[in-house]
Amino acid sequence: MNSWRISALADRHRALGSSLADWNGMGTAWTYSTDLADEHAAIRTKAGLMDVSGLKKVHVIGPHAEMIINQATTRNVSKLYPGKSVYACMLNEAGKFIDDCVIYRNGPNAFMVVHGAGQGHEILTRGAVGRNVAVLFDDDLHDLSLQGPLAVEYLSQHVPGIRQLPYFHHMQTQLFGRPVMISRTGYTGERGYEIFCKTADAPTIWDTIVAEGKAQGIVPCAFTALDWLRVESSLLFYPYDNSDMYPMDGEPIGDTLWELGLDFTVSPGKTEFRGANEHFRLQGKERFKIFGVELASTEAAQAGDALFDGNQKVGFVTCAVYSRLTGRSMAIARLDPAYAVHGKAMELRGAALNCAASAHTLPFDDPQKTKRTAKD
Repeated sequence: MNSWRISALADRHRALGSSLADWNGMGTAWTYSTDLADEHAAIRTKAGLMDVSGLKKVHVIGPHAEMIINQATTRNVSKLYPGKSVYACMLNEAGKFIDDCVIYRNGPNAFMVVHGAGQGHEILTRGAVGRNVAVLFDDDLHDLSLQGPLAVEYLSQHVPGIRQLPYFHHMQTQLFGRPVMISRTGYTGERGYEIFCKTADAPTIWDTIVAEGKAQGIVPCAFTALDWLRVESSLLFYPYDNSDMYPMDGEPIGDTLWELGLDFTVSPGKTEFRGANEHFRLQGKERFKIFGVELASTEAAQAGDALFDGNQKVGFVTCAVYSRLTGRSMAIARLDPAYAVHGKAMELRGAALNCAASAHTLPFDDPQKTKRTAKD
């Protein structure tokens, strides 16, 4: 492992059975010694606590901060007010996806951009050259994600006003006497919260939630549990659903937002951002579509398993799960556009599984997104 970033919770992860593996420069707990199906069930029915500090946190501060973020991302961040956040994408000059992020506005000239393993930090830094702005990578800020229907029940015991915090909003507060920023965001499709805290405070916050939450069924969950949840909730993970991982024959790496189903991240009326001209030109020229596939099996497919209609290959799986809770075998797939139609029949021919399959609209779980946006 060649990690250059260190989680303050590394010892906790090892004690839970993780050997830690690199993701985004940080040793990450992909699995624990517990059953992933139990972790998946905990988040869907109670709550789970995850260390997602491997996400990169970048502060963009100064008079030109808004302009730089508007140029780098698909969202019109001038509409954000302090305490509001938004999900956005970043493109290259060819109009192809290179990263996604959540943009948090903390003040008139103060933003935080949180992104994964793409080029977000580099793009923001490049845009800041010669501008009145500071771009500060912050690895002292840890990110603990408490997700599931009991997350709000637990936090409401400690954080006044947490129930009233709307989806994609955040608040500066205290938790167990430590300063934190709590955001109503996550990567599970459930009602959940991300707790941004100082490195020195992360162990105390983690230990306290694990100890106090145990009686309620709140458990530590490893990173791979997110794969199971994101399949059901239609949440993409760069580069694992992209051509960066699965190059298309004879074509350069890169996918459009139209192909990935992320075109909704372009703010209405916004036409000026990096790659915008090519983005709009490529509408209607989709080579594939990200879509769901449901399998007639009690097993999960594997990433890369092919989908066929007779002798014609029509797509392949990028991430899959068999849900013990629902008894369904589901997958995110890259499909020929003609097959990205709900109910379209096909066949999975995989490394370890062959079965009938059918295209399924995404998300599988909570299609109206009522859980993550609940008001109470």
